Amino acid sequence: MRVLIINTSEKIGGAAIAARRLMEALKSNGIKAKMLVRDKQTDQLTVIGLKKSWLNIWKFIWERIVIWKANRFKRHELFSVDLANTGIDITSLPEFKQADIIHLHWINQGMLSLRNIRQIVESGKPVVWTMHDMWPFTGICHYAGNCERYTTECHHCPSLYGGGGKKDLAYRTFRKKKKLFENTRITFVACSRWLESLARQSTLLQGQTITNIPNAINTNLFMPRNKQEARKRCGLPEDKKLLLFGSLKITDKRKGVDYLIRACELLSRKYPDMRNRLGVVVVGKQAQQTDGLLPFPVYSMDYVSDEKRLVDIYNAIDLYVTPSLQDNLPNTIVEAMACGVPCVGFNVGGIPQMIDHLHNGYVAEYQSVEDFANGIHWTLNEGEYQELSEAACRKAVSCYSENTIAKKYIEIYNKATEHDA
Repeated sequence: MRVLIINTSEKIGGAAIAARRLMEALKSNGIKAKMLVRDKQTDQLTVIGLKKSWLNIWKFIWERIVIWKANRFKRHELFSVDLANTGIDITSLPEFKQADIIHLHWINQGMLSLRNIRQIVESGKPVVWTMHDMWPFTGICHYAGNCERYTTECHHCPSLYGGGGKKDLAYRTFRKKKKLFENTRITFVACSRWLESLARQSTLLQGQTITNIPNAINTNLFMPRNKQEARKRCGLPEDKKLLLFGSLKITDKRKGVDYLIRACELLSRKYPDMRNRLGVVVVGKQAQQTDGLLPFPVYSMDYVSDEKRLVDIYNAIDLYVTPSLQDNLPNTIVEAMACGVPCVGFNVGGIPQMIDHLHNGYVAEYQSVEDFANGIHWTLNEGEYQELSEAACRKAVSCYSENTIAKKYIEIYNKATEHDA
């Protein structure tokens, strides 16, 4: 079986990381898997990059111009929504023609247009689409927040400046998606039970096959290692308890850095002795902007894509915190757990599917600064830390290992092939 995995980027972003790990997992299980990307960042032979051209760059810019115009020429949510009004026809590529299964992942920002997706479907090849966010079943947004219009038909979009209108850009894109999905068989795979439940509520995916499979991780690489040696390699202090907060872009409001800051301030006031015992490691773009905002020493690092470096970072810290306000199934939680690191996060999205409350971490009441702070303190000072650490590692190995996830996808591929036979 030959599988072609399609994603905009090879390494940047959670979807890219998950797609690339799945490719490796499939190859380890006897599947001939390749990955097709617009943005290729390594010399990996089984990752094929589309030829760079000014036309492809212009397609991305044109999509932003259309959004900018709809936003009354404001930058409001300019890079938080996508239209898929431009893209690249991949059906003539040899890698596409050779594939038995076409597996879509995150294909936005000029990679594939809705028209290109129709071309893929009309090729007759079985199509599987892993949903890393809500975009496949909304009008234009990747995360709908409190908006539930996508369940019927998008309009008056809160992601558009001024709230859009009755037949705004979200409405028109929703209608195009509806036309695309009608009389089309695609197997949709959510990365979490939470996202699957939302997908089932959308009228766009009525009649489609929807299931959920978590992201895979290499548990032979991401595993517990010597903490003191890891701290030396990372240049981190050996005499403090260390929290880790990581994101592609630290200032992304959806990732909840403001809640982390307030929780740390509360901890500092409530437990003054922690000021000398606790440090915060911040990893991601614009990480330096947190300097001076936290009452504890901050050790900031730029975005890290090298997995061996990531393993050292996770093994150097004592607790991973994710105050995300809306998230699917964060790779960062899986990575931390695989390295034996307990996690604290809000009760939202796919997070409670991953963190078992008081067993391998702490699930805090949604948007409660007090409970989030309590979770940090409990995990580091009151819970049986070694037991939490071992439970976290066990869950990662049993639920998210490459072998486990590859077998689940192979079953999906076989069913999709049978349907299209």
